[in-house]
Amino acid sequence: MDQECQVGTTIRKGNASHHPGSGITSDPWPEQAAADPRLDESTVERVGGVVLVGVLHDHPASVYRARTVAEAVAPDVLALELPPLAVPLATYHAADERSPPALGGEMSAAVQAADTDRVVGIDGPSVGFLRYLVAELCAERATPATVRRTGAGLRSVTSRALTRRLTAAVAALTAVQVAVDPPTTYDTGRADDPETQAAEERRRVATARSMLRAFAPPPAAAVRRAARERYMADRLAGLPGDVVAVVGLAHLSAVAGHLRDAA
Repeated sequence: MDQECQVGTTIRKGNASHHPGSGITSDPWPEQAAADPRLDESTVERVGGVVLVGVLHDHPASVYRARTVAEAVAPDVLALELPPLAVPLATYHAADERSPPALGGEMSAAVQAADTDRVVGIDGPSVGFLRYLVAELCAERATPATVRRTGAGLRSVTSRALTRRLTAAVAALTAVQVAVDPPTTYDTGRADDPETQAAEERRRVATARSMLRAFAPPPAAAVRRAARERYMADRLAGLPGDVVAVVGLAHLSAVAGHLRDAA
């Protein structure tokens, strides 16, 4: 998941003010969140009925944020920046008795905390995402080389998604927790220290942003990213009721912007 990102007292609400049945409304964010830097307002944003939670993959501050917001909102739908094929593995990891789960990072933590049985993947690869990718290639008048590299990238992410789906099927049959990728580790000192976690996460995000500013992404990567962000926003716009969406911090602003444009 791509990377991007300190102490706020409320959730930014976009163009919405009140949503019946949701834990987050025009009322202040729960009292315990007001003093927790891991719930900074720049990392959580409401647009209409969608609460977007920005995360850094596997980071303890992000795991806490995804778990806390999903539990507070109790959404009708939990949307994850995962391909639909990868959702069963995240759901399987969420069945762990430990909280947060040992595997699956912020995605499984959100599944475990959300009071809903409807968990959907809003990222590619999928048939719908392929249409967005082709449209983006056409809009950018991509060169043959860019088309080839985009196709190679799509094959790679499809292979990883299929691996996760197969792993989930095997895990369900054997009751064995399997890590497809080793969890990312971070230097957060005391694992339960909110200030240390939040500061370390901000450092990681600042480094990632600096690199993005210094080096322009290859055309194929830029095309895929633009297609993903539009696709995720349109998927979210079509979901019913209150929605919590866990997405990479790198995509938070773009997805929120697309949602506002569609409102």
